[in-house]
Order: sequence, then structure tokens, then C-alpha cells
Amino acid sequence: MKQGVLAALVGASLWGLSGACAQFLLEGYEISPSFITAFRMLGAGVLFLIVLMLRQPEQLRRMFAEKETVRQLCIFGMGGLFLCQFTYVTSVGFTNAGTATVLQSTGIVFTMLATCLFGRTLPQMREILGLFAAMVSVWFIATQGDVGTLNMSFEGLVWGIINGMTVALYIMYPKRLFERWGSLSVTGIGMFLGGLVAVVVCIAEGAFGMSTLPAELDWQAFVVLGIIVLFGTFAAFALYLHGVSIVGSVKGSLLGAVEPLAATVLSALWLGTAFSVWDWLGFVLMIAMIFLVTVEKPLRNEEVSR
Repeated sequence: MKQGVLAALVGASLWGLSGACAQFLLEGYEISPSFITAFRMLGAGVLFLIVLMLRQPEQLRRMFAEKETVRQLCIFGMGGLFLCQFTYVTSVGFTNAGTATVLQSTGIVFTMLATCLFGRTLPQMREILGLFAAMVSVWFIATQGDVGTLNMSFEGLVWGIINGMTVALYIMYPKRLFERWGSLSVTGIGMFLGGLVAVVVCIAEGAFGMSTLPAELDWQAFVVLGIIVLFGTFAAFALYLHGVSIVGSVKGSLLGAVEPLAATVLSALWLGTAFSVWDWLGFVLMIAMIFLVTVEKPLRNEEVSR
């Protein structure tokens, strides 16, 4: 059990590290969110495929032999994982790693609302309190306690909320795929397919003049990109999934609450991002929301939070 708790905590913390690394690149280099997303997803996807080919070659063949499975994997990778990763990095660019990760946590609320809507059930009291905590948290961060005044960029708020919605899609859609094939193989293949889409989007943006590929990247930039791929994506998913397989989805979801905390602390200590009292209150409320929503009722994906 201790091994599972440690693995889940380290995995979630590494997700927070990836957000801080993305902020470092966006602030210090002429680099676009689509480039970071493409580099991150394709690099991690290749690593996942290598591991899967070595450990589960027969299952990989069976998965790609079924047209319906391939279709679902494409939807998950291209529509779920890619959108989740791209909107998150874009949100970081307009805000910072800590704020973007907190806004991303609204995905749990959207998941709860969608589950209640499609299941035609009313939310439990804990879920209602969690929804209220999430709304107050976003309000604190966006307005800094000044009613009627937006103290963060409107684009950052919008991209953060959109990111939360894509998290809900990413959480809910692959449930049956996870049940049949396991989370590691589905996530790995989805990561690779999403990476291919990210590369296309990155090239298209450059062709239409919407962004440019970074002309000069020094050794620090490549080291940070490598950290995002190896630790912030590949190791983060692998460790967190391993931890959840030991401790269960409920405890895993609660342990995942360390992600916004890790992103915030790293953003403050490493990048010097200044957070106000209202920001910290918002962060605490969002973590409280995660506990309220997940403590009695496991999330519907049963596996992953991002």
C-alpha cells in the first residue's frame, strides 16, 4: 500500500512539474503551446509504444486489428488527450502553471455534472459543496476578491475552463477501453495518436502564420523539453497508473490533488511567480473540492485525472 501511495504522489507531482516547465519555456523562448504539446505527446507516446511492444506485443496486435477499437482510440487520443494537453499548455501561457492547473481541476466538476445529467441523478450533498467550492475558487483567482473586476486575462480564464471541459471528456470517454484493454496500453496509444495530431496542428499553424517554430533553442530549453517528455508525461502517467492500481481509484483521485499544489509551489520557487492571498485561498478551495467530490464516490474513469 505504501508503494502505491508513493507512486501516485510522485506521479501527480511530476504532472505539476510539467506545468512549471511549460511556463518556463513559454516565458523564456519564442515557443508556441502547439510545439510543446507536439514534442511532449509524441515523445512520450513513442516511449509508451516501445514499452508496450516489449511487454504486450500480442495485445497491441489485437487492438490494432479491431476497427472499432482503433476508432475509439483515435477519438480518445485526438479528441481527448490532445485537446486536454493543448488547452492546458495554452492556459499556462496566459496565466501560470499553478493557476492553469487549478483551473484544470474544474474537470472533476464537469465530470460530475455530466454524470448526473446522463445518469438522470441528483448530485450528493458533498458534490454540491464541491461544486460551490470550485466556483468560489475560480472567482477568487479570477477577481482577487474584487467583485466585478477580472484580475487575470480573459483568455487565460476561458482557456482554463475549456481545459477543464476537455479533462471531463478525457476522463469519461475511455472507460470501456480501460476495462477491456487496461489503462497503460490505451493511454500509451492515445498519447502517440494525439502527438501525431499535435504535430499536424503545429505545422499548420506555421504554414498559416499563426505561430512560428522556435528558431533558436539553447541546451536549457532542450533539457526542459526532455524533462517534460520523460518525467512530466511518461514517468508521471506510468507511476500514477501503477499507484492507482494498488491503492484504488478513490484514494488515487485524492492523492492526485497534490498536482496543483506541486505546480504552484514550483512556479513560485523556481520561476518567481507571485501569488496573492486570494490565489492561495482559491488553490485551497480547489483541493477541498477534489476531496469533496471524490472521497465517497470514485471518478467514473476509475483510473486517471489528466
